[in-house]
Amino acid sequence: MLLFSKAIATPFVICLCFIGVGLIQFPQLQKLLINTQVASLETLEKDIQSEKLQLNLLKKIPSFGYDNLISNWVYLNFLQYFGDDDVRAQTGYSLSPEYFEVILERDPRFLKSYLSLSMSTSMYAGMPERAIALTEKGLKSLSPWVPERSYYVWRYKAVDELLFLGNAQAAQQSFATAANWASNFSDAESQLIATNSQRTAEFLQRNPNSKYAQISSWAMVFNNQVDERTRKRAMSEIEALGGKVITTPESTQKIIFPPKD
Repeated sequence: MLLFSKAIATPFVICLCFIGVGLIQFPQLQKLLINTQVASLETLEKDIQSEKLQLNLLKKIPSFGYDNLISNWVYLNFLQYFGDDDVRAQTGYSLSPEYFEVILERDPRFLKSYLSLSMSTSMYAGMPERAIALTEKGLKSLSPWVPERSYYVWRYKAVDELLFLGNAQAAQQSFATAANWASNFSDAESQLIATNSQRTAEFLQRNPNSKYAQISSWAMVFNNQVDERTRKRAMSEIEALGGKVITTPESTQKIIFPPKD
């Protein structure tokens, strides 16, 4: 019986010892975790500064004819930067326009990058003025025909002007230009863009505070190939303006406008 009691008591005493050691070390462990988090944030901030220095260097160095290659490489780095949600939650998106200064300076006809510029710099970095300035600079190298479907850049600019600056007059002009550029083409996509852009421009001309125009702009964000959080933001804004996003029997999503503007 005594041996049995000892057999039970020994593990119990060992457990108590482990618990006691754990309680003694717990405050130290907490302190270590806090210090690690602080150090991690400091490291992230240093990484951001290092990346900014590299981008500043890329703005100045000669390309030796490899402008497009540099632009594509920086864009891939931007995608990695933008897609790192955990890190961006700590450091923000302030480097977004810095990436696009390099990308669009090297290749202003890199059409795909303008959507990323608008989304990352206006919506997430909160710098729509910077996004519009970079877009306007890039537009000087574009025409209705080069590159193909360059009318989209005017629409991205219009969205930034309307939704993030509240400049309905500038947005109306940008939508009208998008309609004008798109009307040069007879394909279905271009004709649809021309019609939608012209309609939105007319909404804004009649009513600078047009909910229809704002919903149309958020619909453009929603329907673009963007990440899920951007789609949720767009859906929320559409619903706040009185619109609805419904799923059709064909499993596609459709935007319903409110009965009155």
